[in-house]
Amino acid sequence: MSGNGFGHLFRFTTFGESHGPAIGCVVEGVPPRIPLAESDIQFWLDRRRPGQSRFTTQRREPDAVRILSGVFEGLTTGAPIGLLIDNVDTRSKDYGDIRDKFRPGHADYTYWKKYGIRDYRGGGRSSARETAMRVAAGAIARKILGDSIRIRGALVQMGPHRIDRAAWDWDAVEDNPFWCPDRKAAQSWEGYLDALRKDGSSIGAVVEVVAEGVPAGLGAPVYDKLDADLAGAMMGINAAKSVEIGAGLGAAELRGEENADEMRMNADGSVRFLSNNAGGILGGISTGQDIVARFAVKPTSSILIPRKTVTVDGKDSDILTKGRHDPCVGIRAVPIGEAMMACVLADHMMRQRAQCG
Repeated sequence: MSGNGFGHLFRFTTFGESHGPAIGCVVEGVPPRIPLAESDIQFWLDRRRPGQSRFTTQRREPDAVRILSGVFEGLTTGAPIGLLIDNVDTRSKDYGDIRDKFRPGHADYTYWKKYGIRDYRGGGRSSARETAMRVAAGAIARKILGDSIRIRGALVQMGPHRIDRAAWDWDAVEDNPFWCPDRKAAQSWEGYLDALRKDGSSIGAVVEVVAEGVPAGLGAPVYDKLDADLAGAMMGINAAKSVEIGAGLGAAELRGEENADEMRMNADGSVRFLSNNAGGILGGISTGQDIVARFAVKPTSSILIPRKTVTVDGKDSDILTKGRHDPCVGIRAVPIGEAMMACVLADHMMRQRAQCG
């Protein structure tokens, strides 16, 4: 199976299945002498960890990470960093009834057509369980980026319900189970998602990730555009179906004079942009403004409402998926989006240093 690694100079490769004994990754290209402990990674993993509210899957995984290599006496050595997380709450029996059926909306059918074999226990390699290792890699990427770059994510839409951007409050993100920056919207989402959960259904969402303090000059103007790499990183998150940078699709509705981010000089000789429709990236290169990316996540496909499907031996059938599933998988996608933003920026920062010093 190809495509298990991400990045160039900063690169990680993941392994493991949803219901296997463990998941893990190897992170390469990390510079030496960076302070790193398991607690530095665990902090970010705990934000993604399942079972923290009634609005996420009740699978009880502590996601306790172990560093196997690449760190000595609290510092990175420059060697590959091996990370491992044991799976401790799999309940593979929940999937016994669907071992010969394809779940609509899942990768079951395409995986089977490509490889001729599939792990029906929670999707195996195609499960979002793998994203825990992306968050772990993202924690290391943040150490490379340093404290001057701040990456934060938020849920800005659940189903048809959008936040009021005038009410945006980053402090609110940590005070509700949805990573929502609008306190009033978060309150209304509770009843909305409770009703969906009781119906045995699910809903999609939109996640927004913002990186502050990114210097101008990261990226390249042709095939290594920063926004192209960001789009690929976000689109590679399980269940993601679209990505926007800056104004995104909304730019199609703007006139040229509205869309172009005008500039003025500051007293200190630096450039000031008067708007940020570009999302902090022009011509594939960062402008020094906040980098803003959004991605839409489809509804969780594992639901309790019966759906039409087919079996591996070519028969029509019906299916409902038992087990523990997120009624809105977009909630736990917020820290994953943050991690992928960190990985892309760390990679591009190292490429910038290599080429331009």
